[in-house]
Amino acid sequence: MSELKMPTAAVIPGTGGSLLPPAFLALGTFAIGTEGFMIAPLLPVMAEDFGMGLSAVALLVVVFTLVLALSSPVATVLTGRLRRRDTLVIAMALFTAGNLVAAFSPGFWTLMAARVLMAVAAGLYAPNANALAGAIVGPEKRGRALAIVSGGMTLAIALGLPLGAVVGHAFGWRATFLAVAAMGLVAIAGITAGVRRDAGAGGTVAGLGERLGVVRQPAVLRLLAVTLFWSVGAYTAYPFIAPYLGAVLGFGAGGVGATVSMWGAFAAVGVITGGALNDRFGSDRVALGSLLLLGAAFLALAAATALPPVAALYPVLAAVAVWGFTVWSFFPAQMARLIAAGTPAQASVALALNTSTMYFGFSVGSAIGAGVVGTGTVWGIGAIAGAAELAAVVLHRRTVLAPTGEAAAAPHIQPCLVGSAR
Repeated sequence: MSELKMPTAAVIPGTGGSLLPPAFLALGTFAIGTEGFMIAPLLPVMAEDFGMGLSAVALLVVVFTLVLALSSPVATVLTGRLRRRDTLVIAMALFTAGNLVAAFSPGFWTLMAARVLMAVAAGLYAPNANALAGAIVGPEKRGRALAIVSGGMTLAIALGLPLGAVVGHAFGWRATFLAVAAMGLVAIAGITAGVRRDAGAGGTVAGLGERLGVVRQPAVLRLLAVTLFWSVGAYTAYPFIAPYLGAVLGFGAGGVGATVSMWGAFAAVGVITGGALNDRFGSDRVALGSLLLLGAAFLALAAATALPPVAALYPVLAAVAVWGFTVWSFFPAQMARLIAAGTPAQASVALALNTSTMYFGFSVGSAIGAGVVGTGTVWGIGAIAGAAELAAVVLHRRTVLAPTGEAAAAPHIQPCLVGSAR
């Protein structure tokens, strides 16, 4: 990816610091989020359709996340000389094509190939969208801009996922991919109309040495370790929320859909609140609080498996609500921390590495979750997810960030310090 050198005291010329362009960029993350998150409650249906076990069909999640993790840095480097908006349009066009192939796939492996294409496109789109959003607004708005782009994913869960469930139940799971393809076309139109073609052109492209410098920075590496354990915990649990709810609460498709929609609603509130709190109180506090509550929610899900369904209902729903809120309130704060960890020119590389690390963690987590579900020990989903989040807390405490909201809101001015007591 091309690294945008963001001005230290002013918005990149010609952008005006408006939050409207990030909103158009969020159309793409909305489409990607809808496809990525809608598949979890559909896995049992797909398994039945293909005559395969649930753990085997879960490879659709494992492979998608692994390919995205590995392809994202390569794809961003290969497109580094393109205009940022053109890169985003190309990525969304590939993503839309992948959904069309999935909708008409004759078998499981064609569907797998389609998801690989979607993964490459998503890995190219997400870090570019975040980097551009962070570059075209002033430092005092950066947390909100990142939250808007990330909010496309959480709104996809709150709005797009229920829509996908309705379409899937009415017309079959293939129709959900057609619906996402339509969202992709809307995103392409929105980005083309709402984002200037020269947006981000005020930045310069960093050299190879600067790119390698990001990987060598202990501050960035430790923050990426936090992202890794956060994402492992998140995806040990999420793809298998349907079998968990079925085993612990006896929920069918309707109950699972309603619970996942509730999760998405709290996630949407979480990412918006997380961005605002980041600008006000600083990313360090927001990230730590989110990780602690998220770990507690997962451990509560594990403990609830020992209760009868009637007694477990409210504790499980409360834990799911906290889970949804905190898993995404962490995200904008973590991106601000990564921007702060290096020089302004390295910000987009750090975000690309974060995306790659996040999806690698998703791949590891979903593989662990598939193994747990395969053994029938459903309590292990929450236990392992909770342990991963607590590990992220330990790693988080080894970093020292700017303690004030002003410094966190202008992460390119206040660098991240590592290795000393807070």
